Amino acid sequence: MTHDEALATVKAAIEEAVPGADLTAVSPDEPFRERLEMDSLDFLSFIELLSGRTGLDLPEQDYASFTTLNGCAGYVTARTGGTQGASS
Repeated sequence: MTHDEALATVKAAIEEAVPGADLTAVSPDEPFRERLEMDSLDFLSFIELLSGRTGLDLPEQDYASFTTLNGCAGYVTARTGGTQGASS
Protein backbone atom coordinates (compact mmCIF):
# COMPACT_ATOMS: atom_id res chain seq x y z
CA MET A 1 0.00 0.00 0.00
CA THR A 2 1.40 3.41 -0.89
CA HIS A 3 1.42 6.29 1.57
CA ASP A 4 -1.44 7.99 -0.30
CA GLU A 5 -3.52 4.78 -0.28
CA ALA A 6 -2.80 4.31 3.42
CA LEU A 7 -3.75 7.93 4.13
CA ALA A 8 -7.04 7.51 2.29
CA THR A 9 -7.72 4.31 4.26
CA VAL A 10 -6.95 6.06 7.55
CA LYS A 11 -9.26 8.95 6.69
CA ALA A 12 -12.07 6.58 5.68
CA ALA A 13 -11.73 4.68 8.97
CA ILE A 14 -11.84 7.93 10.96
CA GLU A 15 -14.90 9.13 9.04
CA GLU A 16 -16.66 5.86 9.79
CA ALA A 17 -15.69 5.92 13.48
CA VAL A 18 -16.61 9.60 13.86
CA PRO A 19 -19.43 10.44 11.45
CA GLY A 20 -19.26 14.07 10.42
CA ALA A 21 -15.56 14.40 11.25
CA ASP A 22 -14.12 17.37 9.35
CA LEU A 23 -10.78 16.02 8.21
CA THR A 24 -10.17 19.12 6.10
CA ALA A 25 -9.58 20.97 9.39
CA VAL A 26 -6.77 18.58 10.39
CA SER A 27 -3.26 19.01 9.02
CA PRO A 28 -1.46 15.73 8.23
CA ASP A 29 1.05 16.18 11.07
CA GLU A 30 -1.35 17.53 13.71
CA PRO A 31 -2.67 15.28 16.49
CA PHE A 32 -6.21 14.56 15.34
CA ARG A 33 -7.97 13.05 18.37
CA GLU A 34 -8.53 16.31 20.20
CA ARG A 35 -9.27 18.28 17.02
CA LEU A 36 -11.96 15.76 16.05
CA GLU A 37 -13.17 15.36 19.65
CA MET A 38 -12.55 11.61 19.56
CA ASP A 39 -13.09 9.94 22.90
CA SER A 40 -11.45 6.65 23.81
CA LEU A 41 -14.34 4.60 22.39
CA ASP A 42 -14.18 6.50 19.08
CA PHE A 43 -10.43 5.87 18.97
CA LEU A 44 -10.83 2.14 19.63
CA SER A 45 -13.52 1.99 16.95
CA PHE A 46 -11.11 3.72 14.55
CA ILE A 47 -8.36 1.19 15.41
CA GLU A 48 -10.73 -1.74 14.81
CA LEU A 49 -11.93 -0.27 11.51
CA LEU A 50 -8.38 0.43 10.37
CA SER A 51 -7.32 -3.09 11.30
CA GLY A 52 -10.25 -4.51 9.33
CA ARG A 53 -9.53 -2.34 6.28
CA THR A 54 -5.81 -3.13 6.24
CA GLY A 55 -5.73 -6.68 7.57
CA LEU A 56 -3.09 -5.59 10.09
CA ASP A 57 -2.92 -6.47 13.76
CA LEU A 58 -2.70 -3.11 15.55
CA PRO A 59 -1.43 -3.87 19.06
CA GLU A 60 -2.02 -1.47 21.92
CA GLN A 61 1.71 -0.85 22.37
CA ASP A 62 1.72 0.76 18.89
CA TYR A 63 -1.14 3.20 19.57
CA ALA A 64 1.39 6.03 20.05
CA SER A 65 1.97 5.80 16.28
CA PHE A 66 -1.67 6.72 15.67
CA THR A 67 -1.65 10.37 16.72
CA THR A 68 -1.41 12.10 13.33
CA LEU A 69 -2.76 11.26 9.89
CA ASN A 70 0.77 10.94 8.49
CA GLY A 71 1.84 8.85 11.48
CA CYS A 72 -1.04 6.43 10.89
CA ALA A 73 -0.39 6.29 7.16
CA GLY A 74 3.34 5.74 7.72
CA TYR A 75 2.64 2.88 10.13
CA VAL A 76 0.27 1.20 7.68
CA THR A 77 2.58 1.77 4.71
CA ALA A 78 5.58 0.30 6.52
CA ARG A 79 3.66 -2.82 7.53
CA THR A 80 2.09 -3.46 4.15
CA GLY A 81 5.37 -3.21 2.26
CA GLY A 82 4.46 0.01 0.50
CA THR A 83 6.42 3.12 -0.33
CA GLN A 84 6.70 6.09 2.00
CA GLY A 85 6.56 8.82 -0.66
CA ALA A 86 4.17 11.12 1.22
CA SER A 87 2.36 13.90 -0.53
CA SER A 88 0.50 16.42 1.55
